[in-house]
Amino acid sequence: MSTSIVLAILVTSLATFLSRFLGAVSSEVIKETSKIFKWFNCLAYATLAALIARTIIFPVGVMDDSSYLVRFVVVLLSLIVFFIFKKNYVYPTIFSAISMAILVNYF
Repeated sequence: MSTSIVLAILVTSLATFLSRFLGAVSSEVIKETSKIFKWFNCLAYATLAALIARTIIFPVGVMDDSSYLVRFVVVLLSLIVFFIFKKNYVYPTIFSAISMAILVNYF
């Protein structure tokens, strides 16, 4: 491995574990009903939504071979599966991978 890869892994690991540690330490102080907690919750959901939107609209790699229509159909169908299975994340994740593979090969 090159030195830069090892350094990147160390820095990202430190950032991940430091944020988790600070979250664990501050969890005793911050109440779930506080405004700061709600703000961080909104920030987390907004970041996740932006990453998903970026993946769908500006894909990189293999996803770039699929059309916009296929990507949007898979997202809509996966959302339906998500709500049918009472907001379970496992089923729509598996469904989206399988349906994306099928639709890309046939459309």
